[in-house]
Amino acid sequence: MPKLTDTAVRAAKLPGRYGDGAGLILHVRASGSKNWLVRVQKNGRRRDIGLGGYPKLKLADARKRAELVRSQVELGLDPIVERKRAAGVPTFAQASATRHAELAKTFRNAKHRAQWLTSLDAYAFPTLGSVGVDTVTAATVRDALMPIWLDKPETARRVLQRITDVLTWAVAKQYRPDMPLLSAKGLRMPKQPKGQVHHAAMPFDAVPAFLGLLRERDGISRIALEALILTAARSGEIRGATWREVDLEAGLWTVPAKRMKAGKDHVVPLSAAAKDALRRAQPYRRPVGADIADSDLVFPGMVKGKPLSDMALTKLLRDLDIGCTAHGFRSSFRDWAAERTTFPAEVAEMALAHTIGSKVEAAYRRGNLLEKRRDLMGAWGRFVTGESGAVVQLRSGS
Repeated sequence: MPKLTDTAVRAAKLPGRYGDGAGLILHVRASGSKNWLVRVQKNGRRRDIGLGGYPKLKLADARKRAELVRSQVELGLDPIVERKRAAGVPTFAQASATRHAELAKTFRNAKHRAQWLTSLDAYAFPTLGSVGVDTVTAATVRDALMPIWLDKPETARRVLQRITDVLTWAVAKQYRPDMPLLSAKGLRMPKQPKGQVHHAAMPFDAVPAFLGLLRERDGISRIALEALILTAARSGEIRGATWREVDLEAGLWTVPAKRMKAGKDHVVPLSAAAKDALRRAQPYRRPVGADIADSDLVFPGMVKGKPLSDMALTKLLRDLDIGCTAHGFRSSFRDWAAERTTFPAEVAEMALAHTIGSKVEAAYRRGNLLEKRRDLMGAWGRFVTGESGAVVQLRSGS
């Protein structure tokens, strides 16, 4: 007999599996997302087959779809194959080719355009190519990456980033209900050989979806992390920000030299999304004139006169089960600028307030490239908020 009700399905919050009877199961993930499974058995072989996500697929419809799957299994048919035939779901290789065609005009040059697809062809397609894009799992992605994870660490990270991009596209096209957890930590990948130390970074194509998840939470630390992502700032710079440094009307945030790693003032152009995040921080401002020393802090912490702690951002990322650091979002921004835009590299470097590497470059970059950086940060803001997809429009002369 059925055990679930519409009310029970809607109220289910704790991660786990909730049975309805006749093999139908509601799977509640740690992230809070819910999807339907049906457990079937034929010739001694048991399988769990995904039916779709809730609330798009209601309880009554899930029961009907489960009944169809059970009937197909009894007839000796593979329900997944039958569904693909009916829906026209592409394989991972087909989805990659379609996504690559969409991105063709966004690559910096022909070499990068070719590398994007050839790297998948060499390292992902042997394992994933013929698999339906809707059935690619974290386990199959891990199997594809393991042969090169330790021997070709940089290539492996780029392949993972591109796999993430294709699967994110598949979710947007509604070929699959959600994304598997594809961070190195989530995949339980072994530690790569030591070289240059990198902060764990999220693939840039996953940042828009992460920002959507982040916005579902409440609190000042959530807004601080959003502002950090949108400005590509360091954690200490964003946490120590004061309202006197911010000019929302001009769209500028001037970080004083004493708070900058390079010891120089740094002007950050604020995108529309970044200004919106800062405005949402205003209700957290301490009352001016009160006996509180931190009334000017944009992101005040729990301790009187102190800004939000770095641990607050770290805890937020841990609670969200994200295998990356706050600092890693700077790498996400830098990779996006390199792979998806035609902005000169020095513009991105200036946006990150990196020190200048040579006298020739220093002479070229004597100015602060403010207007070009304004364009760059605006494009980044539109990208991570999902307003512009992957295409970056540049001003003439950029």
